[in-house]
Amino acid sequence: MDTKIYAVIDTNVLVSALFSISGDSNPSIIIRKIIDGDITPLYNEEILAEYEEVLNRDKFPFRKADIDWIISTFIDYGISLGRTAVSDEEFTDIDDIVFYEVALSKEDSFLVTGNIKHFPKKPFIVTPAEMLTIINKMAAGPGRILNDPAALYGK
Repeated sequence: MDTKIYAVIDTNVLVSALFSISGDSNPSIIIRKIIDGDITPLYNEEILAEYEEVLNRDKFPFRKADIDWIISTFIDYGISLGRTAVSDEEFTDIDDIVFYEVALSKEDSFLVTGNIKHFPKKPFIVTPAEMLTIINKMAAGPGRILNDPAALYGK
């Protein structure tokens, strides 16, 4: 695929990917798409710190090596960005604001989350399944997907 997709990946997607034994879940495929170069992850230090804190919680059975690998994957394949502050949006969880603001820092980027209801209803906020649909659609032809009025994501 010639067109780059930039996306902030919410922590819940990483949790789901690490829980997927088969590796066939949509969150696991999102991680694979990062490694394959189809998605460039966007992050900042706050996001990496949340990944580290959440994935290391006692309630999760994740191995330290797997946690370190997934975080280093984001650093190795991603881009560290600042935040674009917003004041006109409301969030049920203030910890989600950083994900939204980093996504706003890169034009035509996405925020991929399994908790779509935690964020404002915007076309760039998508589920892992919707992100995979977007990737497949972009692979079929060039264009700026966020400007496509026929886009079926971010419902």
